[in-house]
Amino acid sequence: MKVVTQVLLFVLLIQSAVLAQEKVDTLVVGGHYFNTAESRFDSNTGIVINEGRFSKVAVEPKEFVAKKTVQLEETDYILPGLIDCHAHYNVRLIRRRREEFSVMPVIYLANGATVTFSCGEFDPDAMFKLRKRIESGEQVGPKLLNSGPYFGRARPGWGGGKTEQEIRDEVDFWAENGVGGFKAKAIDPDSLRVLIDQAHKHDLTVTGHLDSGFRNSVNPRDAISMGIDRIEHFLGGDAMPGSKSAYASLQSIKSGTPEYKKIVKHFIDNGTVFDATLTAYGYLGIKPGVREEYGYWIDETQFFTPHMQEKTKSRKPMRGMELYQRIYDAKLETIADFHKAGGTITLGTDHVSNGNHLPGFGVHRELDALVRAGIPEVEALKIGTINGARAFRIEKDHGSIEAGKFADLVIVRGNPIDDIRNTRNVTTVIKQGQVYDAAELLESVKGKLGPANAEQEKHW
Repeated sequence: MKVVTQVLLFVLLIQSAVLAQEKVDTLVVGGHYFNTAESRFDSNTGIVINEGRFSKVAVEPKEFVAKKTVQLEETDYILPGLIDCHAHYNVRLIRRRREEFSVMPVIYLANGATVTFSCGEFDPDAMFKLRKRIESGEQVGPKLLNSGPYFGRARPGWGGGKTEQEIRDEVDFWAENGVGGFKAKAIDPDSLRVLIDQAHKHDLTVTGHLDSGFRNSVNPRDAISMGIDRIEHFLGGDAMPGSKSAYASLQSIKSGTPEYKKIVKHFIDNGTVFDATLTAYGYLGIKPGVREEYGYWIDETQFFTPHMQEKTKSRKPMRGMELYQRIYDAKLETIADFHKAGGTITLGTDHVSNGNHLPGFGVHRELDALVRAGIPEVEALKIGTINGARAFRIEKDHGSIEAGKFADLVIVRGNPIDDIRNTRNVTTVIKQGQVYDAAELLESVKGKLGPANAEQEKHW
């Protein structure tokens, strides 16, 4: 009788322990997670995900019962989801740039980009619908921050410009439709001033691909004084005189000069973010096979239709454009000093595929380039995550692995601090609690990008 009683007590203790366990959606156990606050990887005992958000971090897994457990190896490293602040969903495969809505979102997500800003849209209405499909779960893809149309001459039909009221009305319209920010390109000073003012009334940011002040353009120096939130591509300032275009001066910019130090200080004093887009110029400037950062670790052409693959094979190899090569080198040589001085940088791919490299894979090339330029690996990881979240004022929900934020993760094989190229080894992506196998995502879109035959080319 005594033995029976002891057995019953033992069973009751086990049942009590089980009942005491908290029931959760997902538990990620093992590996190492990126501790953004401490700028390091910590051993991961357990990350709890519930209702699409991180519930708890650094927990004892035995305290929880999960519907799904993601068990990791010692060689697995967990990053916050990457944030591409200059993502393009459009391609130029045949005649013109056009948005692509089926394959591009999947490839971005499979590479760990859980948030993207579609930085200037050629078809803003269709991009708005894409965002709605992703948000409803109808379609797989990253969180999409729409930009709406370009503001400036880069927009087809902009012509001689817009009146102040037209700009304000357009900003109001797109803000009411949930855009994540605005993009200015080839804009005049008066229009940019109005765009910034009206966007800020909606607590939305403005980024700009600007120039030198040449021919009624805007030098980034002056846009910063207007209150712009982010500057793309080049720093601007006195090293880019308004007597000639930015591209005529950009290749010659050197860090350490008085002009360089002055514009860097202007960025820092005004809290303006620099979306460096280091690799964007290299796609055009570097001859295939010459630079390792533009090599392939996966055959990206396999995602194009067989018809598109054949067309690409028949094209002459792209020749490196010497000017863009010099610009890329100048950017590599100056970006680390901007970072050391205390400037804030974000990750932006800004690449439009013409049948070869795809910008989804480009997030890893951009991280690689940042490190090659002299920025420490751990800082590059923060550039690709928390810096982007802060730039869009969404750090409450994104950018780091913390309780309460959306459960956005990318799991890679190998420590990115030892070798930043390990971010390429994506095995699993978690977006707002939904777990995806990266290889399965990529497999699902093989052979689907581009026209399937000559007849379909008419629409491309």
